[in-house]
Amino acid sequence: MKVAIVDYGAGNLRSVTSALRSLACDAVIVESESDTRSAGAMILPGVGAAADTMENLRLRGLSDVVTRWIAAERPFMGICMGLQVLFTHSEEGGGQQCLGIIPGRVVRLPHGVKVPHMGWNQVRYAGEPPIFRGIPNGSDFYFVHSYVAQPEDESIVAARTDYGSPFCSAVQWGSLFATQFHPEKSGVLGLQLYKNFVQMAAA
Repeated sequence: MKVAIVDYGAGNLRSVTSALRSLACDAVIVESESDTRSAGAMILPGVGAAADTMENLRLRGLSDVVTRWIAAERPFMGICMGLQVLFTHSEEGGGQQCLGIIPGRVVRLPHGVKVPHMGWNQVRYAGEPPIFRGIPNGSDFYFVHSYVAQPEDESIVAARTDYGSPFCSAVQWGSLFATQFHPEKSGVLGLQLYKNFVQMAAA
C-alpha cells in the first residue's frame, strides 16, 4: 500500500519517510492532490510554528487536499504540528486559525514548566486504542513542543501525557489518528506505531 507523506516544507519529512521505508512501506512524498490518487493512507508530519505551517499548506494548495482526504474518511495520521493544525484555532504567535477539522483549540503549556517540552515522556492510553497494539501502556515516546491540543470532545482523546498537568498526546477519530509526540524519533516503539497505522489502513 502506498502512503502519501504531505510535503509542505516540514523539517521532519525525510525522517518520517525513512521510518516508513524501513518497514518496507511504499512511502512517497506528495506535493499535490494528483500525487495522492493511488495512495491508501496519508501522513501529515510537522515541526515549527502554526502560522508558518498553515501558510505553507495554503500556498501549496495542500490545506484543501488534507481536508478533503479526512472528510472522505480515508486513513490519516498527523504528527506533532500535524496534530495541532487539525484543530479550530491555535494561540501560538498571537493566534492562528487552523484547518478546523477537529473542534477545539491549541494552547500553551502551563506556566511553571520548561518549554519546549523536549525529550522522552510516558504516554498513557484512554481505553485500548488499536493503534497502540503491541505497545505497553505507559511507554515512553519523544516530544518536542510548547503547545498542546484541547479537543472539545474528550471522547476522541486516545492518550494523555503528564507535563505540569495531563495533556492530550494522541487523538483517534474514526480513521483519523494523530500524535503530539514524534514516532519517527521514538525508536522501536515508534516504528511499531507506524506499522500498526499502515496495517489498519490496509485492512
